[in-house]
This record gives sequence, C-alpha cells and structure tokens, in this order.
Amino acid sequence: MTKTIPDNDVVLERAVSKAARKIVPFLSLMFVIAFLDRTNIGFAKAELQADTGLSDAAYAFGAGIFFFGYALFEVPSNMVLYRVGARRWLARIMITWGLVASAMVFAHTEKLFYLIRFLLGVAEAGFYPGAILYMTFWFPTKMRARMNAFFQFGAPLAFVIGGPISGWLISISDGWFWSTSRGWQNMFLIEGLVACLVGVIAMFHLPDGPRTAKWLNDEEKDVLATAIGAEESEKEEHAQRGMFKALVDWRVIYFCVVCFTIQVLGYGYNFYIPTQVSALLGRSVGLAVGLVTAIPAVFAIIGLALIPRYAERIDRRRQVAVAVYAMGAIGIALSGILSGNPLFTIAALCLAYTGHIVVQPLFWTNVSTYLTSGAAASGIALIGALGNLGGFVGPNIRVWAESTFHSGNAGLYTLAVFAGAGTIGLWATRLFGMDRDKEVITAQEEASRSE
Repeated sequence: MTKTIPDNDVVLERAVSKAARKIVPFLSLMFVIAFLDRTNIGFAKAELQADTGLSDAAYAFGAGIFFFGYALFEVPSNMVLYRVGARRWLARIMITWGLVASAMVFAHTEKLFYLIRFLLGVAEAGFYPGAILYMTFWFPTKMRARMNAFFQFGAPLAFVIGGPISGWLISISDGWFWSTSRGWQNMFLIEGLVACLVGVIAMFHLPDGPRTAKWLNDEEKDVLATAIGAEESEKEEHAQRGMFKALVDWRVIYFCVVCFTIQVLGYGYNFYIPTQVSALLGRSVGLAVGLVTAIPAVFAIIGLALIPRYAERIDRRRQVAVAVYAMGAIGIALSGILSGNPLFTIAALCLAYTGHIVVQPLFWTNVSTYLTSGAAASGIALIGALGNLGGFVGPNIRVWAESTFHSGNAGLYTLAVFAGAGTIGLWATRLFGMDRDKEVITAQEEASRSE
C-alpha cells in the first residue's frame, strides 16, 4: 500500500492552509452568486406573476425546469472540467449563467419564462459538482468535510446577503435602467452581471491544481500534490478508474436517490420562503421580508461552522449527517404545524434550513471518499445531476399537495415526508459497508462479487 504524507507534516499543513485561504472563500463567493441566481425567482414571484399573469402551477414548473437543463448537461460538463482544467471551465460556466440570468428581463410570457429558466440550468450545469471535484485536487480526505462545509456557506450566505438585496431591488428599483423597467427585471439584470464579473476574475484567480499555484513554493507544491496523489493511488488499488463504469455502479445510483430527497426539501423551501415569510408578516416582498428570510440562513451558517468539524473530530460523518437531516425533516413539518405563530414558525424554519444545508457537506464528503480520479468526475456529476432533479420536484410537489388537499401546510408536510425517507436512506448506507473510510465505490468490484 502506498505510504501517505504524515498528517502532522508541517509543510503539508502549511500548503493546505494556503489553499484553504486562497481557494475556498472564492469558491464560496461563486456559490453565493450561483445560488442567488437560481433562487432569486422566489423574491420576484409576486411581482413577476402580477406582470406576466403566470399561475402558481406555471411558476412552480418554470422555477423547477432549471433542473432539467442542469441534469442533462451535468455529467458532460464535469467530464470536460476534468480534462480541460477547472480554471477555464468554472469561469466559463459562471460567465454563461450570468448572461442567461440577465436575460430574465425578457421573460414576459410563459414560454419565454420556461425557456430562460431551462437555459439557466444548461449554463450552470457542472458548477456544483465541479467545485466539489476541484476541492479533491487540493484537500486530503480527513480535511474535506470541513472544506466542503466552508464552500457550502454559499447557500445560506445567498439568503443572508442576497435576500435583503434582492428584496430591496424589487421594492425600490422601478425605472432604474429604462423608464418602464420593473423591480424584478432590474434585480435579474444586476445580479446576472455580477456573476459575469466574478467569472472573469475566476479565470485569473483559480489555479488548475497545486502544481500551477503561484502562491505555493516548490516544496509546498510537491508535498501537497504528493499527498493527494498518494490518497488517490491508495484508493485506486481497489477503485474503478473508468469514468463511464462509475455511472452504473449501484451505490452511485443509491447516492443519487438520497441526494434527490435532499434537494426536494431544499428547493421546496428555497423557492417559497419569501412568500411564506411574506404571508407570516402580512407584508409584501421587500427589504423587511428579505431580512427575515435571512434568519434561518444565519443559523445554517453557524451549523456549518460547527457541525462538520465536530463530525470530523469524532469520525462519525454518516451518523451526524443522519441526525442533522432528521432535524431538517422535523423542522419543515413543524413550520406547518406551528404556522399560526410567526415566531415559532421562523424557529422551525431555522431547524429545517440548517438541517438541509449542514447535511450536504457531510453527504458529499462521503461520496468523494468512495470515488476516485475519473470515476469521481463522472460519479459526482451523475449524483448531482439526478439528485438535483429534486429541485424540480420540490416546488411542484409542494404546489400539487397544497391544491390537492386544499391546505397551505400540506406542501410542507409532503416535503417532510421526502426528507424523512431520505434520512432513512442515509442511515441505511451503513448496511452496505459505507462507514469504512477506505472503501471505494467501483462497478468493477461489484462485478467481481457477482462472478
């Protein structure tokens, strides 16, 4: 078995520390903007529907169709990133989605609304799994949950920072760019152009890997690259190296299902939190609603800072993931049960959102532990692609449940059912030997077992 660099090696620690400072905050910024550009449709809901005549069902379909475009191009996008380098491809992704997000100013009809949302998914495809894969180039496995958590800060920060900004832009910005421009149009245009700007910066800021990082000295480059390479070699003693065979591995498919339930909960929450808070407060979407929607995100950030680090320290990532996901399921159910009390409802939403956010770095760390090299590029992308179809199902299943049962809370209970099922599924990975840190998912391994 290939020997790895000792964990306490001073040079390795220094190199990882530099990478954490240089890489992770910028990736998190990119994720803030990505999450804002895919979810700001929730802040625009009331005004957009009033101007275009979109029904609740049409809005839910258009909000979710993003994920079909995302799913179709996720795997090929991540495989291209693996071959051409993260710097060019992540920058390309960001610039493209920024341009498409800005094009939402033209979404005056139902068909245009659907088309632009679909193209936004196509443009953004590959970013999230690409960033997860990119971090495997920089951070040893035992540090990866913490780094994934720092990256995951982007989602709640999008609500903490972007929520009030989006609400403010919608409430006061009519006529900013042209005499007939509406607040929702200006919001999409401004936030899309910001994505383009950060994408251009990414082209110059992100190195493709340790060997090309100008802020590492030669010794640090060698030690970090060797440490990462040693881990990969150790996994490859048992791993399937082919990109395509990972796509049919049963455990990859199983992870897809679990990821699907996580996204059903998340986007069933994300797309409707502004209108839910608006109803609780009895106020139209604006700055005040944006500030209140940021409260659960603040708790999620605290959870991200503490819980993955704790899971690493006790070496119980799966068990902690199950616990926080169960908390998310309970929280979203309680937000319906306690809907008559705004304070208790917000507290329940804090539990729901914290559970949804914190489970993800733990989940993705487990995934990246079992996949290696090219298999990681395709496997992570497939899990992200199929899992994110939950982003389509979440808003639509919520609207369906509310209309079918004639209750605004029915949608929340339905989301809780999906999250509860996902919690059980995540717990059940122990039955497949997935608690062992050194185990690697391979199609080849399964084939050999069946022979």
